[in-house]
Amino acid sequence: MGRVDIKKTPRLFNGVCIYPKTKRKFGDHSLNMKKSKTIQGIARNFHEDVRTRSCLFPVRSWAALWLSLFLILVVELTLSTSSLSQSGRQKTTTNSNTNNNASSRQTSKSTNNNRPSPKTDTGQTTPGDQEDVVRIASYLVPVPATVVDARGVAVTNLKLEDFELRIDGQPNVISDLSRAETPVRMAMLFDNSGSLSEFREFEKRAAIRFFRNVLRPVDQAAVFSVSTDVTLAEPLTNDARRLESTIASFGKPEGATSLFDAIIQGGAYLKPYPGRRIIVIVSDGEDTTSRADFDTTMQRALADDCQIYVVQTGLYDNANVRALAAERRMEEFASQTGGAAYIPRSVEDLDNAFAQIAADMAQQYILSYYPAADKWDGHHHVIAVSVKTRPNARVRARKGFVVKTRDRV
Repeated sequence: MGRVDIKKTPRLFNGVCIYPKTKRKFGDHSLNMKKSKTIQGIARNFHEDVRTRSCLFPVRSWAALWLSLFLILVVELTLSTSSLSQSGRQKTTTNSNTNNNASSRQTSKSTNNNRPSPKTDTGQTTPGDQEDVVRIASYLVPVPATVVDARGVAVTNLKLEDFELRIDGQPNVISDLSRAETPVRMAMLFDNSGSLSEFREFEKRAAIRFFRNVLRPVDQAAVFSVSTDVTLAEPLTNDARRLESTIASFGKPEGATSLFDAIIQGGAYLKPYPGRRIIVIVSDGEDTTSRADFDTTMQRALADDCQIYVVQTGLYDNANVRALAAERRMEEFASQTGGAAYIPRSVEDLDNAFAQIAADMAQQYILSYYPAADKWDGHHHVIAVSVKTRPNARVRARKGFVVKTRDRV
């Protein structure tokens, strides 16, 4: 290959390849043509080499490249922003849906809580769709029963199948049988009228010992002061000291005796509370100023499912007709409600009476009975309880019940 003049080789000017013109001399035409071909070959080779090494890239192409890169970057940023925005909307929508679902569940839960739960015969809520359940009204009649043998000793090993329950003379199913562990709600009606004086201090001491020995942690008792007016001296509490302090604080007896009104108020006070409801009356039993009469009071006591125990003080061997009538009424209250009446003649008898009430409460059976719909008439219905497996056993239980339409659950 011949010598190449660098001045005659192609050069780059601002990225553009410039090919120098070859001069032809007249007379050296063939030589010049030969040189020209040689130069053109060299230029062609150089051009190919430069193109291969990307040296010959026009300015416009570089600008186009940068513009393309910029546009690609812009598109990428736009797509990324759009994706983030779409993701944000998706998240917000999801949260909104979650909140709506949670709100829906909360509303449904609230609605279900407000809807009354169906009850079974045992008082438990049944599972299932509450929309398809019709609530059936029911009323449970508790029948406390004390069972003793021929010697008067308590019988404490009986089972449900040992008992027989008759309502208005007809056999009925006993729904449940429990023992005396059932909590007690008690109202003591303490006579503070002027008719009592002889055993006053002994009555107070005996009542204090009664609360101290009888009240269990699950039990509660209240104290009513009975005179011309009936006053709730101590609300329901399981604090025996408060009850003792209330009894001890009673002053000199005075005023008349509204005993029937006190029984009605005591029963109404205990009515909302579950468990056994017991009224203990410490009085001579003579009512002088009550607005309610004996029959009305008896009906209310039966309707409120209260057992009545009476510690009747102030009676003597030469008691008058009025006192004897009061005694019969107190015995009737106790007999019809499944309680007992005691007439202490001495301080020892007074203590024994309270001790017997305490023993009675600890040894009782509680029979549960659901009366049929035709018994929900507000009338008195007769209850008879017996122990069919123990012919010689004696049962003391309530003699009747009253269910009014408004008492339906």
